[in-house]
Amino acid sequence: MCFDHDSTPPIPAGERAITASSLTLIAQDGNELAAYEATGTEPSRAAIVILPDVRGLFRFYEDLTSRFAQAGYDAIAIDYFGRTAGVSYRTNDWDFMPHVKATTLTGIRDDVAAAVARLRAHDPGRSVFTVGFCFGGSNSWHQAANGLGISGAVGFYGRPRRDGDSVIDRVGDMTCPILALMGGADPSIPREAIDEFEAALDAAGVDSEIVVYEGAPHSFFDRKYEEFADASADAWQRVLTFINTHT
Repeated sequence: MCFDHDSTPPIPAGERAITASSLTLIAQDGNELAAYEATGTEPSRAAIVILPDVRGLFRFYEDLTSRFAQAGYDAIAIDYFGRTAGVSYRTNDWDFMPHVKATTLTGIRDDVAAAVARLRAHDPGRSVFTVGFCFGGSNSWHQAANGLGISGAVGFYGRPRRDGDSVIDRVGDMTCPILALMGGADPSIPREAIDEFEAALDAAGVDSEIVVYEGAPHSFFDRKYEEFADASADAWQRVLTFINTHT
């Protein structure tokens, strides 16, 4: 499990004035998916696609979208479950796992592509990055191998190996830099898996940075985890630096 429904991103509000709203995107296969967009008055040089955890789009990711936009980067957070659950708002206790199991790498790629296309609608050469958490962390890294022309893929505590769709097996197809931000006390992702991912990226010549926050649990990037505020602040700064470096 990732964030609680009352969790909030541990990020201060930026000074950039923004407009934020819900919308529906349409993927190339005709799928309609819920999304949330935050933009400034003037388009940013780089933009972000946010990939949520297993519960899909909810308040944490809407707040995070606004935080990115306030920090200077237009952003869209997407939902995964348009094909099976539609685009309507869901209660906090909805049964998401059957829908998670019904997702495919192809479907997620097409949904991300729809968000990328929207962010590039008026600037085809715009730098776009993916940023994901948990299930979305590994989904974000997968986009580096999906031919979307993104400039970088960031994953917070994603699993390098998942049943049936290991991102480690796709490092040879990755065409952009990777940033991985991991919890050192995350029992769901053993250090051996992180080391294997790092070794695979290095062997494939992928520009990458893997940071392990010792003692930090899964989902440490949460304002409620005050004891990991330093790790969260460092992770946020690394994300911003990564975007600036590769834009």
